[in-house]
Amino acid sequence: MIVRPKHERGNVNKQLNKPKKVVLAYSGGLDTSIIIPWLKENYQCEVIAMIGDVGQQEDLEAARKKALATGASTAYVEDLREEFVRDYIWPTLRAGAVYEHTYLLGTSMARPSSASAGGNRR
Repeated sequence: MIVRPKHERGNVNKQLNKPKKVVLAYSGGLDTSIIIPWLKENYQCEVIAMIGDVGQQEDLEAARKKALATGASTAYVEDLREEFVRDYIWPTLRAGAVYEHTYLLGTSMARPSSASAGGNRR
């Protein structure tokens, strides 16, 4: 029988195998901005913010600066436009994937592209 230590809800300070470095797919929104200081406080790890440019026409330099201001050690913008169209948009269009028969799943298509880039390139 394996006996595992009990963890209190929300208490990550006692967890084993804490990461030393986290690459965060960063959008500049509330959720990803709040998680940077939380990760640093609870895991004592370095946080690198990767901002995926999938052609969303937002101020990505402002997002990069915001990531640094909220505590990321490094923040960079990765050009994922070609990969996004080739590997995500075209297959999704060919499959006819729409939400409630109304609109294409744009935001959800971009997440795997950003995650793949952050995990494979840093």
